[in-house]
Amino acid sequence: MDLPFDGAISAFFENDAPKDIRQAIKRADKDDILPNSYPYDEEMKGKAYEKELYPLQIELGKLQNWARKTGARIACIFEGRDTAGKGGTIERFTENLNPRGARIVALSKPSDTEASQWYFQRYVEHLPSGGEIVFFDRSWYNRGVVEPVFGFCTDEQREHFFRQVIPFEQMLVSDGIHLFKFWLNVGRGEQLRRMLARESDPLKQWKLSEIDVKGLSKWDDYTAAIEDTLTRSHSAMAPWTVVRSDDKKRARLNAIRSVLLGIDYDGRDKKAIGKIDPEICGGPDIWNA
Repeated sequence: MDLPFDGAISAFFENDAPKDIRQAIKRADKDDILPNSYPYDEEMKGKAYEKELYPLQIELGKLQNWARKTGARIACIFEGRDTAGKGGTIERFTENLNPRGARIVALSKPSDTEASQWYFQRYVEHLPSGGEIVFFDRSWYNRGVVEPVFGFCTDEQREHFFRQVIPFEQMLVSDGIHLFKFWLNVGRGEQLRRMLARESDPLKQWKLSEIDVKGLSKWDDYTAAIEDTLTRSHSAMAPWTVVRSDDKKRARLNAIRSVLLGIDYDGRDKKAIGKIDPEICGGPDIWNA
């Protein structure tokens, strides 16, 4: 079987990945790799996960019904390193929602016309209308992390972005949009294990891009850009919620709980929702724990 990008991910694993990362991947096989700093010794079991997920998805249905009746607007932004679990988490949010009121926005690189516009303009077009829940699979925070790491924007453009992003988000919230910003954080070993799994799976190879491959050698550059972005764009009105996503199951449950507990919708059952695990889900202070 031909591997995408001429097997560049496997080549990085064999030749360039740190020795401890290679050893962790070989030991883990298909299991999630949990770093030493992770608060649990094992990933969550499937049966326990499904048991907790079911009532949360019932609550999401209630939330959507409330949004439709009241005209509420909800926007959820999902950011994170490649393979951090953004798409899978969004899928668990949406799989039982009415697609007429729940949209996923995953924009490709800007066109020449979009590149000449105000940076936030193409995202504004996709913000929720009354009664909608919109899930952004990556967002305007590309300018904070991905673009500078790969040289797609100038330092001046990035600084201009940071001068505008907090006022921009404050305008959204002041106008009544319920805005949730999630940073899904995955460790280096688990990221590479997931990328190797995608490389060898014909049904998942489409998820890989040249940027993903080049990014493998830019871990430290990403780390610096992430830390700077979380620090400079965290605000009282639009805070970041960091979710440790080495264990995808725990990450998904806590992200959903964060939204459900963040809105006082009709019929909300706090007992069914449960509590957020503060060691898995919190503010920017846990992002690189």
